[in-house]
Amino acid sequence: MLIDCRSRKGPFWHLSQESGSWCYTIYNKTYHPRAYIPIEEGGVAAEYRYLTEHVTMWNVAVERQIMVKGPDATAFVDYVTTRKVSKICPVGKCKYVINCGPTGGVLNDPILLRVAEDEWWFSLADSDMNFFLQGVNHDGRWDCEIAEIDVAPVQIQGPKAPALMDDLFGPHMSKMKYYDCIPEKLNGCDVMVTASGFSTELGYEIYLRDAIKNAEKMWNHILDVGEKHNLKVIAPGHHRRIEAGLMSYNQDLDWEVTPYECGLGWQVDLNREDDFIGKKALKHIKENKLTTHKLAGLRINVDGNSRPIEWYNADFYHVFDMSTMELIGYVTSAWFSPAQGCNIAMAMLPIKYTGLGSKVGVALPNRYKENDVDPAEVCQTPFKAPPKGNEGTGLRTTGSKL
Repeated sequence: MLIDCRSRKGPFWHLSQESGSWCYTIYNKTYHPRAYIPIEEGGVAAEYRYLTEHVTMWNVAVERQIMVKGPDATAFVDYVTTRKVSKICPVGKCKYVINCGPTGGVLNDPILLRVAEDEWWFSLADSDMNFFLQGVNHDGRWDCEIAEIDVAPVQIQGPKAPALMDDLFGPHMSKMKYYDCIPEKLNGCDVMVTASGFSTELGYEIYLRDAIKNAEKMWNHILDVGEKHNLKVIAPGHHRRIEAGLMSYNQDLDWEVTPYECGLGWQVDLNREDDFIGKKALKHIKENKLTTHKLAGLRINVDGNSRPIEWYNADFYHVFDMSTMELIGYVTSAWFSPAQGCNIAMAMLPIKYTGLGSKVGVALPNRYKENDVDPAEVCQTPFKAPPKGNEGTGLRTTGSKL
């Protein structure tokens, strides 16, 4: 990828380069490292082993932080979120939430941090939510400030993460409950720490304040302390998050996908007395049973005769009805799962194909003759169960739960 000055670089950009990043994508209009370990040393498969056996640090500064602060901040956040977060997220906690547009499509699925009584941070997935939120309050109806702030997170993920975090902050870290959100100091830097992450391995996110100034001070300190824990800087574990059934915005869902199509109907509280953006449309969709497609988990060629998928899918693989060879849907995410011993995927399919055990075919590109597809079956997700107490969120079981 061309690296120039037209796209943003987060405060950890140069530190990722020093750690060996060699492949990038664009996420939230920011360069995003997607591979570190050289292919000849095992590549992304080796990164998986560090994530599942040791502890890893991810540069996720692309999770841009949008602050909503002021007397009406909580009322505003309630209005733009499908759950009434003021009732479920006190100070000191964070929550996985969704924001929908007026037609019911999912605009973002951020982690929402409540850092003070009158201050919330949206830790964004890949979308223009800052502009959207500012547009919602264009007339100043809510007395609050909406702005991107100089805060950048890293994720600490893996079975040794609690031990590393105890060494960094103190023994209370390993006692944090899932979605706790607390202020801390790290090597003299102000941070917020959450018990969360995008792998469902044991994990945390460290949100660095004044990140442009403090990036090296925090990053290098974590590397030094992490050495005895076999800490490795890697890319966010795309392979592991698929095993965990975690969706990636703009890949598995976007503004054209409703919560009822991607397993997030539980995020929509239509019993709220107050209004929220998308409520009318979502109520209409649910009451009139307008959902025709759902996201499902697939195990592909369980017999193991196909070559493992070991790189990001560059396009949406076609899914076929095996009896008629009719094109019925598309794969959104796919990878080889060490836990399953076969390729796994998420796919958007007509509802009648999403029952557990349904048989379909997946056409993997540049490998097969025309109309030659790999057999696949709809299966339960997550593909790999998370550690107890770290269940996370994302794609639930396939079929009716979606």
